[in-house]
Amino acid sequence: QSEYKMIQLKNSAQLKQMRTAGRITAEALLVAEEHVKPGISTKFLDTVIHDYIVKCGAKPSFLGYGGFPGSACISINDEVIHGIPSKNRILEEGDIVKVDVGAFIDGFHGDSARTFPVGKVSEEAGRLIEATKESFYRGFEKVSAGLRIGDIGAAVEAYVKENGFSVVRRYVGHGVGHELHESPEVPNYGTPGRGARLYPGMVIAIEPMVNVGVPDVRELSDGWTVKTADGKLSAHYENTVALTDEGAIILTDAHV
Repeated sequence: QSEYKMIQLKNSAQLKQMRTAGRITAEALLVAEEHVKPGISTKFLDTVIHDYIVKCGAKPSFLGYGGFPGSACISINDEVIHGIPSKNRILEEGDIVKVDVGAFIDGFHGDSARTFPVGKVSEEAGRLIEATKESFYRGFEKVSAGLRIGDIGAAVEAYVKENGFSVVRRYVGHGVGHELHESPEVPNYGTPGRGARLYPGMVIAIEPMVNVGVPDVRELSDGWTVKTADGKLSAHYENTVALTDEGAIILTDAHV
């Protein structure tokens, strides 16, 4: 039962504050997307994101988190997550770039990630991006009072496997609130009917990380960047989701 003690349920006033954090997070990703094109550096993207979040009166959640040097994690191609922005990493035609962003305001975080194509990408890369996005929505459909965390992960993985891809198991989604990472863990795999029960007031980040090849990953010596073990492409799609008395909502939506 220890996990239940740790899960911070949010009341309606807190969820309203979380909508603000979520909206700024979502808008920062839209601003980033406008600038994704061949020839720009990941550091430039990071600066654009940083400046937008600060302009909104919020703080980039990732900046300084555990010593992370950027405002966004920006990961290219076989980099899965936690890529460090650099003026030396230049986007090229055909790349896929994962941008993971958080904004902190009024005591709460938002957390969201997208995978953007750089110019024209391969058919396989396009399918991977779409399947990763859709797998999020398959998980989101299971965010309902009385269901469990395992229902979410099982739905994500089933869809990913149907499309011939694999889910990363080493890294998982998580609760979001006053802290960027809270209980419970939200894996992108699981057994229906198992895991923590879902209650109104729960706020979680569902974030499929999907690989073309093997699910295994490796950490680089920079202490942050995670790559696929086989060097094949990976995509990431994440939203912060709340279960309310009226049902599930996506907080990291630019339109809330």
